[in-house]
Amino acid sequence: MISGYVTWGRIKEALGILSYMHNSGVRLNETTFSALLGACSRARLIDTARLIHCVVLKSGYEDFEYVGSALLSCYLSCEEIEDASSLFEALRERNVLLWSGMLVGFVKYNLLNDAMSVFWRMPSRDVISWTAVIAGYSQCEEKCNKAVELFHLMRVTGEAQPNEFTLDTVIRACGRLATLSQGKMVHGLVIKVGFGTDCSIVEGLVDFYSKCNAVEEADGIYKTLANPCINASNSLIDGFISAGRINDAEAVFANLAKPNRISYNLMIKGYGQSGRMPDSVGLFEKMPNRTIVSSNTMISMYCQNDNIDEALKLFEETKWERNIVTWNSMISGYVRVSRMEDAVKLYVKMHQIRVGSNRSTFSTLFHACSSLGSLQQGKLLHVHVLKTPFASNMYVGTSLVDMYSKCGSVYDAQTAFCNIVYPNVAAWTALLNSYAHHGLAAEATLLFDRMLEHGVRPNAVTFVGLLLACSRAGLVNEGLRYFDLMKKKYGLVPSLEHYACVVDLLGRSGNLLEAEQFISEMPIKADSVVWAVLLSACWFFMDLKVGERVAERLMSLDPKQISVYILVSNIYAGLEKWEEVVKVRQKLRNMEVKKDPGCSWIEVNYTVHVFCVEDLTHPRSDDIYKILDELMSNLYCNLQSEYNTPQCNKPESLLY
Repeated sequence: MISGYVTWGRIKEALGILSYMHNSGVRLNETTFSALLGACSRARLIDTARLIHCVVLKSGYEDFEYVGSALLSCYLSCEEIEDASSLFEALRERNVLLWSGMLVGFVKYNLLNDAMSVFWRMPSRDVISWTAVIAGYSQCEEKCNKAVELFHLMRVTGEAQPNEFTLDTVIRACGRLATLSQGKMVHGLVIKVGFGTDCSIVEGLVDFYSKCNAVEEADGIYKTLANPCINASNSLIDGFISAGRINDAEAVFANLAKPNRISYNLMIKGYGQSGRMPDSVGLFEKMPNRTIVSSNTMISMYCQNDNIDEALKLFEETKWERNIVTWNSMISGYVRVSRMEDAVKLYVKMHQIRVGSNRSTFSTLFHACSSLGSLQQGKLLHVHVLKTPFASNMYVGTSLVDMYSKCGSVYDAQTAFCNIVYPNVAAWTALLNSYAHHGLAAEATLLFDRMLEHGVRPNAVTFVGLLLACSRAGLVNEGLRYFDLMKKKYGLVPSLEHYACVVDLLGRSGNLLEAEQFISEMPIKADSVVWAVLLSACWFFMDLKVGERVAERLMSLDPKQISVYILVSNIYAGLEKWEEVVKVRQKLRNMEVKKDPGCSWIEVNYTVHVFCVEDLTHPRSDDIYKILDELMSNLYCNLQSEYNTPQCNKPESLLY
């Protein structure tokens, strides 16, 4: 009777019979408790489960395997992790079923450190246990590499042989990491153990190769499927779009018997990214059963193609169904077209109507603040982040470090970095670049050593920061050592940016001939930036001989590059070759070009005000110039008074 009521979801009647049965002196058994606890687990009736737990304790059935497992499952289903953990610790020695249950529970709630603690203490580890922890790490983007490491450890220890679920999980983890070589090894194992035709694994392989930009391999596997499922088709479409092969993606889409919303959204994105906005708009308009996800995709495509007005129009149309992605898409669009203040204002509106934020919201907004140079606004947003679960998030933290660095606050950048729980190479590099740009070479090199001690592998951007730091501090030998280390130990191919840093390193130390020879021996052709770095060094050291050769190279690359003529003119002026100065200046006048004016800015009440020479565009420019005139007048009078000059005349207005 109890099982029948439970099956039909009539928990109240089942509990009534349990109470009557208990009061009648009938001894309850393991099946009774297991059935009732299973019902409480499905219905999440935690208070009822606690009452049953009391009866279990009085009846002495807590040690029974299925009753203990049912209790643990019930506490986990009701998200009572502490109670589940207490029960596990009390019974784990007498109930072997609890080990797997507790492990899966910790993985389910992403408590991976606790899960690993249970995993290593397990009396024996089977394929289910290994697969559970591998799956847990594979679903966590920041720790996905741990899933692959655990899989290799599983193979080395030989404690269990991977099944189809293990292999499917690892393949998808390799896809998220975009580690082609490791994924191919897993693919080989899949074929060896006979799972090469498993539908889920084949779908995972298509997804893996697509994410690794190996679309030919993905296409080859896809074509072996007699009836490819929609998920495999979408993975291949996504792979073709990522590789810029929109026509191939279009062909797969056209052959779909019944494309789903994901298929439509992928093609809308693909058309937009390839510049085919009319096709993107057309597909969006004829798409059946459009959802907010489709609208979000369309808003992003409008923004990526700098059509912010159409994006805003669609954003307003989604007023009653917007989600956080809609808001983020619009904020990102404003940032993309350099309307940073509008992005911040939209966030303020979003915050006022209590729309939740996520890591993308804050990462984008911190980028906006760094572009504005608004430290006050950045700090205000930082306070908002501290009230959310993203305060220690790796991506938000990295954006925060970058923002503080670009706004000139190295101390705040350090603090933000220390609050990141699991900093990746991007976070380490952001702080290293902060030190480099502020001339703190010793701090940058020490941070690099700490980064290596933590097992974080540096990337190409890391070495740009290191070379820049060495260049600013004149550490020539150290900089050249890092350049060799980058190539020989880490196998990174230097880009033009790295070569420019080395030229700057040599040039700033006065090794102009060595820098010139270094450029001539580069395996790739130097661009105007590399030569311009050397020309700046020639101006600093007034080396006319090398400077003229470098200027000639630059003019052959771009005859209308104004900075070249100005630097050459400055070299001639520094050496008092006035006739040559006149000739260079005359060439500039004949070119009828004008140098972009410099500007300065100041932040007042969270607003950044930008000023250029003779700028009258500011709404309060009349008041500003009036104050400046008064300041200049007072300064002039003070000077007259200091030198005992009897007459004090107000100077001519700054406007003229």
